Amino acid sequence: MRDVDIIISGGTILRMDDTMSKIANGAIAITGEDITAIGTATDIENTFRGTRTINASGCLVMPGIINCHTHAAMTCFRGIADDMKLMEWLNNYIFPAEAKNVDTELAYWGSLLACAEMIASGTTTFCDMYIFEDETARAAREAGMRCLVGEVLFDFPSPNFQTPAEGLAYTRMLIEKWADDPLVNIVVEPHALYTCSTPLLRDAKALADDYNIPLAIHLLENMGELEQLNSKLGQKATHFLREIGYLDERLIAFHCVCMDDEDIAIFADHGCKAVHNPESNMKLASGVAPVSRMIDRGVVVGLGTDGCASNNNLDMFQEIDTAAKLEKVNSLNPTVMSAETVMRMATSEGAKVLGMETLVGSLQPGMKADIIIVDLNKPHLTPLYNEYSHLAYAVNGSDVETVLINGKIVMENRTFLTIDVQEIMARVKAIATRIQTSLEGNR
Repeated sequence: MRDVDIIISGGTILRMDDTMSKIANGAIAITGEDITAIGTATDIENTFRGTRTINASGCLVMPGIINCHTHAAMTCFRGIADDMKLMEWLNNYIFPAEAKNVDTELAYWGSLLACAEMIASGTTTFCDMYIFEDETARAAREAGMRCLVGEVLFDFPSPNFQTPAEGLAYTRMLIEKWADDPLVNIVVEPHALYTCSTPLLRDAKALADDYNIPLAIHLLENMGELEQLNSKLGQKATHFLREIGYLDERLIAFHCVCMDDEDIAIFADHGCKAVHNPESNMKLASGVAPVSRMIDRGVVVGLGTDGCASNNNLDMFQEIDTAAKLEKVNSLNPTVMSAETVMRMATSEGAKVLGMETLVGSLQPGMKADIIIVDLNKPHLTPLYNEYSHLAYAVNGSDVETVLINGKIVMENRTFLTIDVQEIMARVKAIATRIQTSLEGNR
């Protein structure tokens, strides 16, 4: 018998690998951060002895969900400005509210609240773009979450920096401070083509190239942006990105609502990645991204929630359900965006988007033990004919019972083990009182 730290036994294992294989009455052996072995419960228990055994009978065991785009600390702005168009929402409400209120305290506690919400709904990895991202990295590390975080870069001042050069210097600090951390990874993140000058965009790309790390940007989120960029750039956005050397396998583009067939072909030819944010796009009436066409052309597409000010939650199982159904009704084709497809977008494809496919996104020996256990013993999950159908169309985030990240149990039987949720909520409520007071001063 070989000793391991944890054995998860008795559930149906969905490996989310290339063959979408599953193991009924399966088991996973975990040593330290890594998956040691996967097989039937009988085989694993005859070979390994665990310091801990988790009984997953009556559950689905699968890779943790990957949220490829959010703004974690914006939990503090949840519901602050709803039912309006993107540019009005940004320029008249969000940017002013951020200028008055975002500081290290808000970034830290808002990010911790986001981590609690994500863990509780089965997300184990997230990609974040916001302000004071060192605080988000610290919060994620304390919560035990895997993340890819980057400071948002603008031409204009943010609450964290006055000049683009200062923003780039802060990003370089993040890269060097968090190098080799087991959970925290850094991405370079210019906000968008309409908020960043060409020199800033070039400098951001050079920084990402210096460290061979991803670069991410909002792109073609709605028709207003498309028209604005055509006028500003004098050419298509994808042509401009090609011209300044952005198009490669490390580029992650958020939203991509207004990409046409040529744009999609350009992305496919250069290996660029895209992130679909259906609920935020719907709420802001930005449009529907051509997801099926992107996937058919070979573009790797992940899923994201966007921030809580434009969604208004971080439950990726809701996002999964919406992504599948929105594409079906938009194309008037019920066969597109199958349950298996959308679940891959939320796991293995999401890992590819973030450049983490050798670490997470599927369950394989040698990969990191980022695993969730979904309790099927619920009225809305009875009976069960197809696991992927249940996950895409019936499971809620609250059905996630236990979460492991990097081999550590961070939530067990719906109880958080790494963070004090009551304290986090109390801190964010106090911050919200300050935000409300600042907004009333504008009236």
